[in-house]
This record gives sequence, C-alpha cells and structure tokens, in this order.
Amino acid sequence: MKLNAEPVSFSKYGKSFQEKLCMVILGDRAFADQIEEVLDVGFLELNYLKLFLNKVFDYRKKYGVHPSRDIMKTILRSELDNENELTAKQVREFYIRSQISPSTDIEYIKDTSLDFCKKQNLKSAMVKSIGLLQSSSFDEISKVINDSLKLGMDNDEGYEWQRDFEERFKPRFRNPTGTGWPLIDNICKGGLGQKELGVVIAPTGAGKSMALVHLGTQALREGKTVIHYTLELQDTVVASRYDSCLTKIPLETLTSFKEKIYEEVLEIKGKLIVKEYPTKTASTQTIRNHLEKLRMRNIEADMIIVDYGDLLRPVRYQKEKRNELESIYEELRGIAVEYKAPVWTASQTNRSGLNAEVITMEAISEAFNKCFIADFIFTISRTIDDKVANTGRLFVAKNRNGPDGLVFPLFMDTANVCIKVLEPSEADDTVEVSSKKQKENLIEKYKKFKKKGGV
Repeated sequence: MKLNAEPVSFSKYGKSFQEKLCMVILGDRAFADQIEEVLDVGFLELNYLKLFLNKVFDYRKKYGVHPSRDIMKTILRSELDNENELTAKQVREFYIRSQISPSTDIEYIKDTSLDFCKKQNLKSAMVKSIGLLQSSSFDEISKVINDSLKLGMDNDEGYEWQRDFEERFKPRFRNPTGTGWPLIDNICKGGLGQKELGVVIAPTGAGKSMALVHLGTQALREGKTVIHYTLELQDTVVASRYDSCLTKIPLETLTSFKEKIYEEVLEIKGKLIVKEYPTKTASTQTIRNHLEKLRMRNIEADMIIVDYGDLLRPVRYQKEKRNELESIYEELRGIAVEYKAPVWTASQTNRSGLNAEVITMEAISEAFNKCFIADFIFTISRTIDDKVANTGRLFVAKNRNGPDGLVFPLFMDTANVCIKVLEPSEADDTVEVSSKKQKENLIEKYKKFKKKGGV
C-alpha cells in the first residue's frame, strides 16, 4: 500500500510565510512549545531559515528556556563563524529585516503551520501502522495513531489547584494598576489587575474618554507602558488631554506652558503610545497586530486602553449587532489575558441614561451580555445641572474583586481633565467651590470679550 502525499515542505506557502513563521516561533514561547513537537526543520526549504530555527531549538534544549530577542541577536552575531558564509549572511540579514517589518497575520500562520505539521506526523504514523498490520498488533497501532494525534496540542495543563497552592497567595498575583482614586482602589484590591477587563459606561458627552485618559495617566505615574487606541478623537487631541491631566494645566492654555509641560512629561517614568484608527476601521485583530509590532520593538504593554469598544469593527459580521458587540468585548478580554495586561474600554448608554441621576447596567447600549464579560464596570452620570457645576456620580456596577452597587460623588473639571472621586461628605463643599470658580471664569471671559470690542 502506498500513500500519495503532497511534498513534505512549506514550499507551497512561499518564502514570506516561512520567514514569518520563524519569527512567530521566536516571539511566542507558548507556540514554540506547541509546534516543536511536530515541526521538522527540514519542512523549511531555505537553508538560512533552517539554521535560524536550529539555533532557537538548540538554545531551548541546552538551557531549558526560550531565547529572548536580545539573546538571539547575540547568537547570530557570535556563533555563525563555522557556518557557510553565504548562509550566515542571509540569516543575519533576515533577522534585521524581520525587525523592520514585523509579522502580520500571526493567527493564520500559527494555524496553518501547525495543521501542516500535524498532518505530516499523522501520515508518518499511518505508514508505520501498515507494517504493524502484518503482526496484527492492533493495540500498538492504536497507540501509534493516538500518540501522533496528541502531538502539537496545547501544552499548558492549566492551574492545578493543589500543586500550585502558593501561587494564589503571592502579593503580585494580580499586579493591579491603580485608578488614581483611593476610594475605588480600596474596594477593588488596588485597581484593575493583569488579564482583567474594565469598562466605563456613560452617555455621550459625559466623560468616557476623559475617564480613560485619567486611568492611563495614573498608570504612567506608576511607570507603566500605556498603549491607548483612539477610535473617535485624533491622536494629538488625546495626547494633549494627557498633558492637561498630568500637569493640571487647562487644555485651552497648554500652548502657553509648552516648556513646563515638556519638563513634567520627561520626568514621567512610564511610556505612552497613542494609536489612532478611524471609527469602525479597526478590529480586535488590528489591535493584536499592532501589539505584536510593538513587541517586535521590545515594547510590552502594561495597560491597554481602547476608546472605545463599541466603535471597533467586528472580526466576523453577524446578523444581529448585539452579537457582534458581545464578541468584540469577549475578544478584548482575550487580549487582556493574552498580553497579561489590564484592558480599559468604554461603552455608551441608551437614551435612558442621558439625564439619569445614577446610571445602572440596565442603561447599557445594545448588548447587555457584555457586562458579564467584564471584571470591573463603573458608570458616570451627569445631569445638565451636574455639567454646570462640574459634578457627577460614579456607580460601581460590577466588581469581581470586591463590593459593588456603591455610588460616589464626582468632581469633574473638563477644562483640566480632572476627575476626583469624593466621600459623600465632601460633595457639597466641592459643588460650592466649583460654582464659585465657574462664576469667576465667566466673569474673566466676559472681560476678555469686552476688551476685544464685544457688545
């Protein structure tokens, strides 16, 4: 019996596919663990890629850990002297080229290459089984086939409750990033943790984007790397809001304090990258691709902000919009888990939330089920009177790590991108101060108007 099989190589996928596969293996330890069981380096048709992967796998075998990009750079610089000169040159050029043009279509490359390798291993097992048929070794045949099917499976067995007992008592288990509001941090055990999804719910114009900037600014103060995706505002507008939030200088006067702002920005230990996408042009896969591009440049996200989730394009279009929105929020939480970073996003309320004293989750727009996905949800309520007085209310709608159903008064100064969560006793005094300040600002604006010749 003869098995007619396709040529055992990645040749039909092309050079670009094979180069991207090598970089994905280097950049993703979990995937390397998975594919190493089924990948024959001989599947690659290019010698410099074979050499590259052999160096990666040799390092893993020798030291028991996955090589970093820096280590790989050192290996390629110092350990190729005994290799063919042309091949050594090609592998170095490939590595440099891959840093400039990072891998895209990562999930496709993973799925396709893993499927190909598994099929080749299954074919080999079937060929071996033919020989076993003559001796009627059916148990052995079953074992050979089953062992082949198990190869290349996800090697992560999961968290073992008894064996890994100590892990859940380590203080840095969640590694939360604070909100900058002590009252909120107290009830959610320090802030939003790694692998967690937080959602800000508010009507249009109530301060969703402002709240997300505040949360990002706090992370920067903690020395974290923040990747802020804006789907509604320009990147420079978002960056200016960070300037104002950080320095407490009003947005309208930022240009007058350029040097002072620059000094304060330089003192911040954290790193901020603002990436702008037009509304409904970016999906969660777009975000993944960008995060991978940053990883290729050794930039790891400590906090991811998406302003806001409802404006993302679904990866797969469905009949009902609510199902699309649910899948978007599921994927955002998947990004939080995959990149081990807290993800903050926002969602808009329906009409019932426009002038509500306190907005509950019933007012969430479209897909209510996205509330079940999030780990922490708070709403911002601002009536017309609140906007005049720079006040509002924050309602803790969901909190996996503590109590919810709590209402806190807010002070919100949009001119300074300033949000404060207050004790109930502080609210009245803040309203009084805010009203006084507003009157002073109006008087000052009127004076400027009269000076310019206004009637």
